[in-house]
Amino acid sequence: MAIWKQDVKLGLTGPDSPFGRGKNLGTLIGLRITEVGEDFIRGTLPVDSRTHQPVGRLHGGASCVLAEELGSTAAMLCLDSASMAVGLEINANHVRGVFEGIVTGTARPLHLGRTTQIWEIRIEDEQQRLVCISRLTVAVIAKPPGAKYQ
Repeated sequence: MAIWKQDVKLGLTGPDSPFGRGKNLGTLIGLRITEVGEDFIRGTLPVDSRTHQPVGRLHGGASCVLAEELGSTAAMLCLDSASMAVGLEINANHVRGVFEGIVTGTARPLHLGRTTQIWEIRIEDEQQRLVCISRLTVAVIAKPPGAKYQ
């Protein structure tokens, strides 16, 4: 049984994202949501000049952007329209350098509580080798009247 309470739209973040957020960091660096399963959400990020650190490898911050986008999107999809998720904490262990290609992140829930959610995001290279493992904790709060997920 799927954990989702909302439908997800696959594709780029931004206008085609699940929440229509417009131009944002994910859009600028080419992040895409590519798959939604019963209990996971998956997305990709290109490893190119937009996501490189000065020495030409994937920037750890770009990995964190991928992890947070996937985890936050997944968290929102688990909530009804009266609630929203806001980030409390993210951590990441960067275990393998990547210089080019595409990395793929998969977010799965560790805890789906009434007031908090915890998501594990595994980022792998094109050979399915672990690049980064991240954990995102979000708070579940009441959505203020008229608020949009931005």
